Amino acid sequence: MVNVDEAVVARLKKNGKVFEILVDCDRAIEFKKGKGVLNDIVAVDSIFKDVKKGEHAKESDLQEVFNTTDFQKIAEIIIKEGEIQVTKEHMSKEREEKFKQIVSIIHKNAVDPKTGLPHPPIRIENAMKEAKVNIDDTKTAKQQVERILDKIRSIIPIKFELHELELIIPNKYAGSSYHILKKYCKILKEDWLSNGDLKVLVEVPAGIQDDFFSELNKVCHGEVESKKIKVK
Repeated sequence: MVNVDEAVVARLKKNGKVFEILVDCDRAIEFKKGKGVLNDIVAVDSIFKDVKKGEHAKESDLQEVFNTTDFQKIAEIIIKEGEIQVTKEHMSKEREEKFKQIVSIIHKNAVDPKTGLPHPPIRIENAMKEAKVNIDDTKTAKQQVERILDKIRSIIPIKFELHELELIIPNKYAGSSYHILKKYCKILKEDWLSNGDLKVLVEVPAGIQDDFFSELNKVCHGEVESKKIKVK
């Protein structure tokens, strides 16, 4: 069971009535995503009308709204369909994780236009801090990248680039290398040549192109033919 003093409220409004339970914030949010076990999340096996006032929900209301009075079934519905009170600690942790995700996206997709090379993550982090970038809690990391790029361009030269490449992979390595293509690239077109080799047109973010070729050449022992078609 969760410590009651550290628990937060999970609340569901349904059919004009309010139902509340006490839960662990982090675990409840994970459970909402389909992870974890209910018994590790709830602080007390009680459904409340108002936790602060200590008012329990009526059994007749539970039966009317949920068609059951079973705590486990109702608690699961409240967590998955309702709202979870978020602690400052959780918000801070989420913000820090989102910051790291944004750095990773920029590192993998952007390059220094002067050198054509990706910026190291620490340089991107420092630029974001210098620009005093605010992380929006209501948006995903991906949704914030363009706004943040605009802010750090005055500090470091940076632009997003996609490279369209044509690759010919020898037949003997085609099967073992396919997962690498899927991992790093967007496959635009693929053809099997008469000799059994795989000819593929891919799109790869400039920032991870070196990592892509490094991993691909390990599998194919440097026998891959490549040609840059265009830069987007």
